[in-house]
Formats: sequence, structure tokens, C-alpha cells
Amino acid sequence: MEAEVLAMMTSQSPDALVLLTPRGTVAHWSAGAQSIFGYGEDECCGKPLAELVVPAGQGDEQRRRLEETLRVGATTYEALRRRKDGSLLYVDVSTRLVHPNGSEPAILSAEKDVTYIKVLRDAKLMETRFRDLLESTPDGIVMANPTGHIVIANTQAERLFGYEEGELRGRSVDMLLPQRYRHAHVGHRSNYFMQPRKRAMGSGLDLAGLRKDGSEFPIEISLSPLRAEDSAFVMSAVRDISERKRFEKTLQEKNQELAAANQAKDRFLAGMSHELRTPLNAIIGFTGTLLMELPGPLNNEQARQLKTVQSSGLHLLALINDLLDIAKIEAGKLELRLEAVDCKEVIAEVAATLQPQAHAKGIALTVHTPGPPAVLQTDRRALHQIVLNLAGNAVKFTERGAVQISVLPGAQGSERCTEIRVDDSGIGIPLADQDKLFGAFARVGNGRPGAAEGTGLGLHLSRKLAELLGGKISFVSESGKGSSFTLTLPGP
Repeated sequence: MEAEVLAMMTSQSPDALVLLTPRGTVAHWSAGAQSIFGYGEDECCGKPLAELVVPAGQGDEQRRRLEETLRVGATTYEALRRRKDGSLLYVDVSTRLVHPNGSEPAILSAEKDVTYIKVLRDAKLMETRFRDLLESTPDGIVMANPTGHIVIANTQAERLFGYEEGELRGRSVDMLLPQRYRHAHVGHRSNYFMQPRKRAMGSGLDLAGLRKDGSEFPIEISLSPLRAEDSAFVMSAVRDISERKRFEKTLQEKNQELAAANQAKDRFLAGMSHELRTPLNAIIGFTGTLLMELPGPLNNEQARQLKTVQSSGLHLLALINDLLDIAKIEAGKLELRLEAVDCKEVIAEVAATLQPQAHAKGIALTVHTPGPPAVLQTDRRALHQIVLNLAGNAVKFTERGAVQISVLPGAQGSERCTEIRVDDSGIGIPLADQDKLFGAFARVGNGRPGAAEGTGLGLHLSRKLAELLGGKISFVSESGKGSSFTLTLPGP
């Protein structure tokens, strides 16, 4: 018996011949075993066979087969094995109990690679059960067994990868992936069959498919585990996303162009605003000097025309300042100077500035600031500009009635805050215009009788300044019944 066993172990048989101790440890490893599993004899001897070639989760089955051989003397079964590189294969296993040393028992295991035969058997089964169903799906469908061999592929998949009908059957699914993905894919595939789970389309990594002609194309896949006749499979739905990738690339390029154009716009606005402010300040300054009659007296017509020039110059300067601030905010270059600011003082200053305009229109402009001073750590100039814009709009869009500016304590959850509210009895804001109210250059209510002129920058700038201060602006309004705008700031 010893001579027979040794002769078998040293033969050139293509099958794997492994001599095991009763505990399943490798004692001898044939050349066929090295060829099939990838391990050299020096890597295997003295190690349990289960650690070398038995996939995770199938160790109990291997132990049962060894015990059966020791009990009855022989056994035959089909098993899934793992190569050194992590790939899987099917083998037909025949074991028998031998006594190569006369009395010490051992187990001779002969293992034949039947992966391709298994693939053809599975392919026939799956063709019968699922061909019609798979042909009805719009995606390419590739179904593989645990060894990574394709058992069935529908017409859409064959067309997608450039193969003839039936040409993919029995081939490794790895051939559908570029070479750079294949090594990692072997491990991923083996692990998947150990813990099969559904994976939805688009939830995986970016992948590329490899056509028969060697060309690549972007794909996304979904995975679904499937069992039939005690065999495990994975069904992959494959989708060509070349068109979507082209669209995404075009969109990304357009976004980059828009970002560059936006930066250029900000630079242009910042540069031009500085260039324009210098002559405007001169015009406004010299107009003021003339109106003060320092160079000499003016007649009534001259004074009227100079006041028009001064008013237009101030309006244009305010517009340029708004544009400059917006450009700075968009570029992240607007610097805030945080200090202790009494909101009530700021409200009083704004009211004093707008009082002549309100008086000229015959409307009442009042201030409501009950309680102690409301001191916040904020930027005084930004706060003044927000309140001036809100109150200025209220005066502008109110033809009769009143405008009131209030400073009130508030709360947001458990945090204290300060609310600066501007209420008016003006024309209100139509519901259809409210969503675009804070957009740049948005001018709502155009075309309505009595609609006031404006640049559409005031509220846009105010909201951005409020966000920089850690606050927000909210409003309620109804067409014909006035508006209420509230600036909410954290603290005190």
C-alpha cells in the first residue's frame, strides 16, 4: 500500500493528490495539486488543508467529510475550493483511507477540477429557467457562479461588450473588466459569495467595461444573489453610462467656465467700482460746495439743477457701493469689524436719515425700542446698512400710513436673540413675487401702479450681510396690506 500511495503522489496526474493525516493536515502534496491550487509543497506540508483551500464558512463540511472517510473508508463529493490567489473553483473529491506506513492511517484525497463542466451544467439550468425573463430587461444581464465564470448572458450584455451569441458562456467574468481592476475583483467576488447581498444600481464605485475589441466604456452595475438547485449565483445588471458621463463632463466644464466668469465679474465689479467712485465723489463734493454758495450765489434754477445732480450722484454712489460689497462677499473678501454695538443707537441713526423722505411723503416714521439697550457683538456698518435698506424700502413702498422700526428681544430654541423689525402699511408683495424677493437685481411688482424704482440689490445684499453676521432676514407680506421684515441676530 505504501508503494502504491507514493507512486500516485509522484505521478504526473493533472489532478490534485493530497495525503492528509487523520486531523486533516497535509503530509504530501502532488505536482497536480500545485498546478491546480497554486501552492508549492513546501508551503503546504504540516498545514491543515482547510486553511489552504477551503473557503470561509465551509470548514464544517470539510471536517464532516474527513470523519466520514475515517469511519467508512471512502467518500465522494463535489466541493468549492479556493486557490492561492483567492479565486474559486469546483472540484470532484474522492477520498479513501490508506495505511502507507503499515499501521498509521492516512487519507488520500484526489481532487479533479470540474469548474468548466459545472459551468455548462449550470448554464443549461439557468437557460431553461431564466432566458426569456433576462431577454425582456433593458440592461445587460450577466449571471456568474462563485468561481467567476459566466453561466448566462442576455443579448443586451453580448451586444454591450461586443460578443456573438453564446460566446460569453463559460468565460471568466473578469474578462469584461480592464486589467487594472481584475486583481482586486477576484477578492471582491469571492468575499461577495461568502456574504451575498443586494447592491443597487449606481451604489458602487466608478467602473469601466472592456469590450471584445479592447475599447473601454464607463458602466455601473447592480448585484443580486440567486440560488437554484442548491447552487449559488450572482446576477449583475450592467448599464452603459457613457452618455451620462459625457453630459457630466460637459456640465463640469460649463460650471468651471461659469465659475471663472463669475470670478472675472467680481474682479471687474470691484475694479470698476473703485474707478467709478473716485470721480463720483468729486462730482458730489463739488456739487455740495456749489450748493453751499461758497464760490458765489446761485439763482433758483441753478440750485434746482445742482440738487438733481447731487441726488443722482448719491444714488449712483449707493448703487456702486452695493455692487462693491456684493463682489467682496462673493469673493470672500468682505472684512467684518466686530464690536459692541447698541442696536437702538443704530435704529435712531437710520430713522433720522429717512425722516425727511418720510415727511415729504406725508407718512409717519416711528421707532419702538422698549427696555434696556440692546448691545450686540457685531459689525456696526453692516448692521446699519441692513436696517437702512429694510427701512428705506418700507418708506419707498408706502404711500400713506406709517412705518415703524422696532428692537425687541427674542429667542430661537434655548438661545436668546435680538429682533429688529420693520413694519409698514405699504403696497405689500404679491405672493407670486415672494420667492424671488432676495435675488440679485430682483425688482418685484414692476408694472403695478405706483411701483417705485430700485436696483434690486438692497435685499440681496442685506440677506448676505445678515448671514455674515450669523443672523437671518424673514418677512411676512400681503399684497395691498403692507409688509413686516425681521432681522434676527444672535445675542445679547
